[in-house]
Amino acid sequence: MVDDHRGNAVRDRIEADEVALGVLDNTYSPTLVEFYGELGMDFVWLDFEHGGPSPWDATAMEDLLRAAEGTGTEILARVPTTEPALVRKTLDAGVRNVFLSRVSGVEEVERAARAARFEYDGEPGDRGLANPRARRWGQADDYVATEDEAVFFGVTIENREAVDAIDDIVAVPELDFVFAGPLDLSVSLGHPGELDHPEVREGIETIRSTAVESDVALGGLGFGTDDVNEKAANGYQLLHVGSTTGAVQSAVEGWLGGFEGSEGRTE
Repeated sequence: MVDDHRGNAVRDRIEADEVALGVLDNTYSPTLVEFYGELGMDFVWLDFEHGGPSPWDATAMEDLLRAAEGTGTEILARVPTTEPALVRKTLDAGVRNVFLSRVSGVEEVERAARAARFEYDGEPGDRGLANPRARRWGQADDYVATEDEAVFFGVTIENREAVDAIDDIVAVPELDFVFAGPLDLSVSLGHPGELDHPEVREGIETIRSTAVESDVALGGLGFGTDDVNEKAANGYQLLHVGSTTGAVQSAVEGWLGGFEGSEGRTE
């Protein structure tokens, strides 16, 4: 038997009232996950709703996790459904930080949160006990005692129904964080892509203020350094600072723009 209690650096940072910074890797590359860890990112966000391999594909997930674990960063996995079975499978693969997309009410959040814990609000949880990768295939002798403490579980608030239910959602036991999703929220409110629309801004502020006044942490998107700093000053503790494709685009456009003959190149 081995002691495999690695803890959770993201959860530890937030519980210390600090801000965890990460990057969205929308190429789903183990090499880049490893590189981001070497660069000092607290987490690498993998969005399995809008792209990437199937979240049910444990082999692909394990390769991404090995890359993260080798460099001391964390995977933040956004799963596309609220199915308790998918929550369990993602955690069993070894992911410590999981959040759900498209929640709409308290009951589905409670079911998923219960599936993420061996003990839920003082009662038996619905995690299910087996010998998966998270348990080092049965070799981690402290797995049951420490796993609930290592898991960091959240939901995305990104539609009208969830915003309307936000007070009840943040009160769900064992919910660690909510993630404000302005892009999908803008679609739900009938203003796709209009992040500055008053209704969208009001919805995001409702999420922000409710989370800050509750016991759950607040996560969100950062749109540039100034925005990240402003959000950190206003209660956000889990922030994405950019994406792989965004970084590559900026770099390549800079390279091409610096070429003396760039005026004649086709855009």
